[in-house]
Amino acid sequence: MLYQNTIRVLYIDMKTQKIRIEDREDLKKYMGGVGVASKLLEENIHPELPPLDPAQPVVFAIGALSTIYPVLTKTVAMFISPLTGELGESYAGGRMAMCMFLAGIDAIVIHGKADRPTYLAISSNDIQFKDARTLWNNNKDSVGRLIRDDNKRAHGGKRSIIRIGTAGENQVSFACVTVDRYRHFGRLGLGAVLGSKYLKAISIVGDRSVPIQNFKRYFKAYQDLYKKCVTTELMAKYHDIGTPVNIEPLNAAGGLPTLNLRQNRFEHANKVSGEAFSYLHLVRKVACTGCPVGCIHIGQFKREFASHGHEYETISVAYDYELIYALGTFLGIKKPREILELIEEVEILGMDAMSTGVVLGWATEALENGIITQDDTIVPLKFGSYEEYLEAVKYLAAGKNKFYKSLGQGVKYASEAYGGQDYAMHIAGNEMAGYHTGYGSLVGSAVAARHSHLCNGGYAIDQGLTDNNVDPDEMAQALLNEEIERCMLNSLVMCLFARKVYDRETIISAFAAVGEDITDDELTATARRIYATKLRVKKALGFKLQSVRFPKRFFETPSMRGVLDENMAYEILKKYHEKISDLETAE
Repeated sequence: MLYQNTIRVLYIDMKTQKIRIEDREDLKKYMGGVGVASKLLEENIHPELPPLDPAQPVVFAIGALSTIYPVLTKTVAMFISPLTGELGESYAGGRMAMCMFLAGIDAIVIHGKADRPTYLAISSNDIQFKDARTLWNNNKDSVGRLIRDDNKRAHGGKRSIIRIGTAGENQVSFACVTVDRYRHFGRLGLGAVLGSKYLKAISIVGDRSVPIQNFKRYFKAYQDLYKKCVTTELMAKYHDIGTPVNIEPLNAAGGLPTLNLRQNRFEHANKVSGEAFSYLHLVRKVACTGCPVGCIHIGQFKREFASHGHEYETISVAYDYELIYALGTFLGIKKPREILELIEEVEILGMDAMSTGVVLGWATEALENGIITQDDTIVPLKFGSYEEYLEAVKYLAAGKNKFYKSLGQGVKYASEAYGGQDYAMHIAGNEMAGYHTGYGSLVGSAVAARHSHLCNGGYAIDQGLTDNNVDPDEMAQALLNEEIERCMLNSLVMCLFARKVYDRETIISAFAAVGEDITDDELTATARRIYATKLRVKKALGFKLQSVRFPKRFFETPSMRGVLDENMAYEILKKYHEKISDLETAE
């Protein structure tokens, strides 16, 4: 906690409805965020039990400097992923971090299963277990409204509401959690974990005030950071067109996954580019609380809700590069409005958009190849046909039949059950992100603690290469350096768009301005300590890097750096494994 030498942890047992609070001095060396969450996960997991066992924990944590500086806006969630069976790690913006801070809570550990659907109402001085049976089978917008109405009298501060959709209730392994309206804990299935605990939602209200002790020094540090965010080019693209600005450059370079990665370019990329979305559908830009950038781009489309009488509603949907890739180019959808409709359906049902797009891409090709039939898919899935995908998304969230139940366990699981593993586009069980840029993006996602392109930014390493010649040892080292550094950055739980804003000198100055002296060496030690904790968790859960196998299509469809050599990919994996062998004991 700010100006304290302890981390305040709230422990919640859903079964017994008992709580306890501990002020943990020993956790301060992990700084906050992913460091604290990793250690709490390590302390509370049961490796011998399945991911959705009631005894397994969910951990939420905010950063060491959350909300008091620009762009330190996110909350981390850590859990055992029902998708991969090992470390689950996800991040979300919105108001949650601010509300936890104002409620005086640094971390929350939840375990147990409620006897009936429940939502938690957490405030600075009270925690209530509320009956959520009327919220079960309701979509995110209805749930948010009902919780706000239910807690009007109790609302005396800032509030954040997180909730799951029907996909989480049905334990789809890549179900997400919506935070406030437009942000999510997206990847790796946190929604399924909450659903398995009968935990529909959490409302957090914070109303405390924390006076800054040396306001003059703090204000200067804040202003310096603010100016970096809004008056330099470091974050300009995120506000302007946003991450969809990447569509056309990646397409031109041959790094845009298309049609289940049959192609590395989309012939209609100009129609679904960031510029096209902005011109046709962008209506406003919003920001997470505490962020001056405004990177959340909201598109609108008009939808008829009655068959007669010209009755229409206007739908607002947040979109970004990853969503346009997964529910657009990967499925061959070439109209922005159709992509927005798919995003809206996935959003309402509560699933990770990337995993949803990738599993549907595999299912489409599997249907073409005859390893599944239309009796399985119910609708005739076809690349470019968005109406069928709209129906399939509903079947997927509901687990409509045996096939959709299998598909809801991820593309790795489904392809092992039905075939087509060579074109099931996952990396270590997590569906691929929107980058086919080279060895960095491919191997980087395999070695990443959560098998995500955001762990070590391997795609950026690919884009920074001057030629296509790759030294496996150098690539492994670059990925490791990035992975470790991001552990430190995520102990602050910053939006990683701001990673160039928060260089080490800036981080040290920000800490100093609120009375905490920290050195560059201590930042490095913290980063290594956090990564070591993650590695121990993964090892306890049975993950072995040397067992990772890449689907063949990664080596058939050219990447941005040309056709990748399978032997080279595994050589980089081997080098990485050698480099981390002494890290697990870092303290």
